Amino acid sequence: MINPDETLYASLREKSRNAPPGPGVYIMRDCRGSVIYVGKAASLKKRLASYFSNTSRHTPKTGILVTHIFDFDTLVTATENEALILESNLIKKYKPKYNVILKDDKRYPSLRIDLSDDYPRISVVRRIKNDGALYFGPYASAGAVRQTLKIIGRTFKLRKCRSARMKQRSRPCLNYQIGACLGPCCRNIDPDDYKKIVEEVRMFLNGHTSDLVKKIELEMNTAAEKEDFEDAAALRDKMFALRKTIEKQVIVTNDFSDRDVIALARNKAATIAMIMIVRNGCLSGNLDFTFDASFAEDGEILSAFVRHYYAISDYIPSEILIALEMEDRDLCAEWLSLRRGRKVRLIVPRRGDKVRLVSMAVENAKNRLSRHMEESAGINRIFSALLHRLNLKRLPNRIECVDNSGIQGQDMVSGLVVFENGKEKKKDYRRYILKTVSGQDDYAAMREVLTRRFKKGGNAPLPDLLMVDGGKGQLNIAVSVLRGLDLDGKFAVIGIAKKDEKKGEEDDKIFIYGRANPVNFLKDRHALFFLQKIRDEAHRFAITFHRTRRRGRALGSMLDNIPGIGPKRKASIMKVFFGPKQITAAGINGLASLPSMNREAARAVIQAFETVLKDEHRTSNVQRPTLNNEC
Repeated sequence: MINPDETLYASLREKSRNAPPGPGVYIMRDCRGSVIYVGKAASLKKRLASYFSNTSRHTPKTGILVTHIFDFDTLVTATENEALILESNLIKKYKPKYNVILKDDKRYPSLRIDLSDDYPRISVVRRIKNDGALYFGPYASAGAVRQTLKIIGRTFKLRKCRSARMKQRSRPCLNYQIGACLGPCCRNIDPDDYKKIVEEVRMFLNGHTSDLVKKIELEMNTAAEKEDFEDAAALRDKMFALRKTIEKQVIVTNDFSDRDVIALARNKAATIAMIMIVRNGCLSGNLDFTFDASFAEDGEILSAFVRHYYAISDYIPSEILIALEMEDRDLCAEWLSLRRGRKVRLIVPRRGDKVRLVSMAVENAKNRLSRHMEESAGINRIFSALLHRLNLKRLPNRIECVDNSGIQGQDMVSGLVVFENGKEKKKDYRRYILKTVSGQDDYAAMREVLTRRFKKGGNAPLPDLLMVDGGKGQLNIAVSVLRGLDLDGKFAVIGIAKKDEKKGEEDDKIFIYGRANPVNFLKDRHALFFLQKIRDEAHRFAITFHRTRRRGRALGSMLDNIPGIGPKRKASIMKVFFGPKQITAAGINGLASLPSMNREAARAVIQAFETVLKDEHRTSNVQRPTLNNEC
């Protein structure tokens, strides 16, 4: 009798012999038709044949992969470089099980300068877009970004206010008065002179501070020769400020070149990719990326990481040092050169200072992997304590927490936050505008939001632990809702209530259904603090949404009574302005410049709000009609 696996294997081997001989991409599928692996090859025929012959030479990953292949497809490309790009796109699309998948859940902050503006400002972003703007970074922490912005604001005096606020100003802001901004909102600043300052900021952010100091020193001497001593003094102060930043930088090479140094550290549980960023010979910082363990070899992981990182990075240095050899190193270097527009070298150093840099990167990667394992061990200790104290059936890898927010029954909303493996999973956060609750009824609010979250057809996975903000009453509501949805016993439910200091309580209380007294955590207070952290995040999330709703209602209700202002114009105004005073300060011209607005509609809005502000001024006991009633 013929083994079905042998028949399938022979069929795949025969199909591989008929594969195209040129470059391209191959897509492996399992018996259900799901894509399990995407690969590239200079010769599809040779690469596919290697999967179905000489099985004794297969790596562990390839051996496991071959046992799951049911069929494969091929896509021919003109060049191997095109195959590299197509492979990356298909991996992002299908997320195959046996490919190295680098997740984007860790987004370091970057700085953005929009050159399309006459007077660009610097903003902090966590997503780099292909929008023509300049991006600098990423930076290792928000603290590093704040420090950089502080130096730029003090030294280069770019504008701080947003474009919408800038158009509304009738006089310069406080930043101009303290000498931290040139005041282009109200003063006649030459755009060309402003762009020269932006170019200096660009040099500073690219790490070319030494070159910038030389340039400023030359300008200072020129101004002094012309006896323009005021400008010379300003340039002198700027030069001294930049020299102070240079003194704090760590010089790691004497050739003053830009380069990145990449190394890996891995174990059975995780892999760390470490990047040491060297600009102008100085170490600018380290970035680390963590992803799950993989069957792939180190070279394949490194290749996937290089392509993933530089596909979204705005700056690619001329030289990238890597700690180990990659099969497609020359191909990756060619792809990087095309992206940069100039030659990029991908080097595995063998001797000299470059080997020392790679060794530093490897050591940093190992240290970060060690800290990652310690953090994971800490989360595991918390989960073990929760498992024991709360009598859970399984580890609470996914925890959801619900909190309601409202004032006197108005604008009642709920927020749901999600923690997975001890960290926020913000893409799974949910906001709920309560539809069936009238008045301040926290029990009814909890019933509605839980019913909407767990009713059949929901796409989100069920939690391991659900926590509701409140005491036994909210907990009882949660249990009754889950029973009505046939979810009783599917996951654990607890309630968390704040401590009553009048009774001498020292900690918040955790309630389990069917138990009269709160849970005593004794020596496992770290687990209680973890639950409090999740509750506080749910409270922050819900109250922020509630305040946003109140602002919209306050301003929106005033706009509803103005003739000629419909939903589009109302949305256009509310997107830019936050209160009556801002609207009247913008004037007719400022309002008329908004999308869907014209001068007639703008005049009606200005007249209506001026009337409101005059009435408010005459009647001192009338509450000011602001967006936020808390102000």
